[in-house]
Amino acid sequence: MDATTTALLYLSGVNVSFDGFRALNNLSLAVEPGEMRAIIGPNGAGKTTMMDVVTGKTRPDDGDVYFEGVHDLSTLDETRIAMLGIGRKFQKPTVFEMHTVEDNLLLALKNDRRPRAAMRWRETADELTRINRILDTIRLKSERSRAAGSLAHGQKQWLEIGMLLAQEPKLLLVDEPVAGMTDHETRQTAELLKEINRDKTVIVVEHDMTFVRELGVKVTCLHEGSAIAEGTIDQVSSNERVIEVYLGR
Repeated sequence: MDATTTALLYLSGVNVSFDGFRALNNLSLAVEPGEMRAIIGPNGAGKTTMMDVVTGKTRPDDGDVYFEGVHDLSTLDETRIAMLGIGRKFQKPTVFEMHTVEDNLLLALKNDRRPRAAMRWRETADELTRINRILDTIRLKSERSRAAGSLAHGQKQWLEIGMLLAQEPKLLLVDEPVAGMTDHETRQTAELLKEINRDKTVIVVEHDMTFVRELGVKVTCLHEGSAIAEGTIDQVSSNERVIEVYLGR
């Protein structure tokens, strides 16, 4: 481990194989505190496996995976990693459909989860302030009393991002947040993520290149488990190798 790294998340020489298939191949990646990074690449490029390694779902065969320069993520389980402040939003939204928007956020709040605490639990003024702040960020203040199941697809995605924010992560991993969204929802999601990025570090895995361009952040392109290009969207999308394996122009 390079002790001098300033990166919040640092991967170096990471390899993962499943039954002889190499999902990650000497992958190196460094994301700075306060950065938003977009990760692109064809299906099977290793994007999901990379997130699985960072969140403790998959153990790397070898390589370094460090958070905040000191926590070796390759030795920790999913719960411990979540407690360190790494939150992940999967592609398909999973909200509590029967509960209101507000109750979904309350359930997700970083609270004392012991049964006794849950029994005497009441919404405090501090929690209400936090809920209101999240509702503002995710653009659902006017929907707070609605059942989550009745929200539009895009709104469900925002609610799930809000549930992640309620856990107060330092690093958010967001998987294809605009899949299935309208153009208007896509633009709003870009704004929402930029807002979150003001005080959180964010990694966005995405296929929608228009959306990635709208984010206006550094882009890493993965292919066959390795990072093959990194830079602005213009630099990456004009890279010959990226065009060959992904953009296909």
